[in-house]
Amino acid sequence: MSKKMSDNETTNNDAKAVRSWSASKILIAVIVTALVTFAMTALLLNILERKNEAAQPSHNVVELTDTTYDPAVWGQNYPQQYETYLQTDEMVPTRYAGAHAVEQEPTEDDPRTEASSSRLEEDPRLEIMWAGYPFSVDYTHARGHEYMLIDQMYTQRVTDFNQPGTCLNCHASMPEIYNELGDGDMNAGFDAVNALSYEEAVEHASGPIACIDCHNAETMELQITRPAFINGIADLKAAEGIEDYDVNRDATTDEMRSYVCAQCHVEYYFDGDAGNRLTFPWSEGIHIDEIWEYYQKDGHIDFTHEITGAEIVKAQHPEFDLWRNGVHADAGVSCADCHMAYDRAGAQKVTDHQINSPLLDTNQSCGTCHSDDSDVLVNRVETIQDRFIVSRDQTFDALVSLIYNIEAAIEDGVDDEAIDLAREYQNKASFYLDYVYSENSYGFHAPDYIQSILMSSMDASRNGELALTGKTAEELEPSDISQANLERNEQRRSAANE
Repeated sequence: MSKKMSDNETTNNDAKAVRSWSASKILIAVIVTALVTFAMTALLLNILERKNEAAQPSHNVVELTDTTYDPAVWGQNYPQQYETYLQTDEMVPTRYAGAHAVEQEPTEDDPRTEASSSRLEEDPRLEIMWAGYPFSVDYTHARGHEYMLIDQMYTQRVTDFNQPGTCLNCHASMPEIYNELGDGDMNAGFDAVNALSYEEAVEHASGPIACIDCHNAETMELQITRPAFINGIADLKAAEGIEDYDVNRDATTDEMRSYVCAQCHVEYYFDGDAGNRLTFPWSEGIHIDEIWEYYQKDGHIDFTHEITGAEIVKAQHPEFDLWRNGVHADAGVSCADCHMAYDRAGAQKVTDHQINSPLLDTNQSCGTCHSDDSDVLVNRVETIQDRFIVSRDQTFDALVSLIYNIEAAIEDGVDDEAIDLAREYQNKASFYLDYVYSENSYGFHAPDYIQSILMSSMDASRNGELALTGKTAEELEPSDISQANLERNEQRRSAANE
């Protein structure tokens, strides 16, 4: 009887254990199912939230119009872009380019407590190349867009010399000024700015470049607001066989990602016969030989050289012009792809508006196309720049030698015809060297093309030296060297396209 009861108890205990285990499994299953359901729900909600973020890139806090000039107002709708825009006040130099901060005591004439390092102190040969021109007095490394207006206002090139309002076109936010001075007519406002003195024009400036300079307020599409570029790109397209080109109507989005930069980062001059009108010399083409041909036909000069008496064309900062003749332009890579690379803010793809050197984050910029690691990419760029520096310095030494030899020839009473011919070669040698010296990529934007420009400058210096020995232009080179250069370059381009 006891054994039977013991067996029954055992059976009951086993049954209870089975029931308990089954209940535990059910409870675990319920908990797991609940956790999985919660996780899936959270994931789906997160995906939905990210999709909503991506579908609504702006916050639509305020209404923007074509008279919303203050970038801080735009920043309420586009806070990520505005935050990086404000970071243009940071100075982060690379090995060769960029600005080094220099502290200075503020004065009545210059209230800045900080400025940029002097390129004249780094390379005194610049004073020789530009002797007699304001750039020989003050020339510093460019700082970020935050400083583009204030650095112009207080450079000695402006404070010590009478400059036209034309200078303001690339250093201030211009739509407001054009609208004000042109009574709503952009072109009339453009002409009005050019006709003023710089001192008069800058009174209308409220700040440096802003959102309205590059974006349509209603659609946020890129737009061109500078008449000089609208006219210049139309001239260039006409030279390429495309008539009636309207950049805001005809340009693609990818083209606009370079064109908005090209409103300022270009070769240009002030057309004195048209009220100091800001003009881009592209009606013959955008290759340097074509630009040089344009200046020869136009007869434009910027200053008379103080040492030699040569009439000189001063190059500006032709980043766009050089880029357009380089491998990246041929591959469809825009200025913004490298200098305003995309970043992520949540689900949104945001353009970085700090506008920095690609070398500061090669993974974000170069890494989009190149699979090499950052050190390899930086080394590749710096190798190109090292080679540029060597060629540039040799070319510069040749120009300085020509300048001093012309000076000596004048003192020695060398024939005026020989000196005049040497001066012509000095002009060409100076412009071609200046063209790549004043451009801020240190040889990177179009390495092979830039090396060929330096060789043309050195050749002009060589011919100038020979001219002082009594050689004539016919003895030195073909009688129409500019046309010969154009034809050779056209043949090279045709062969490359084939």
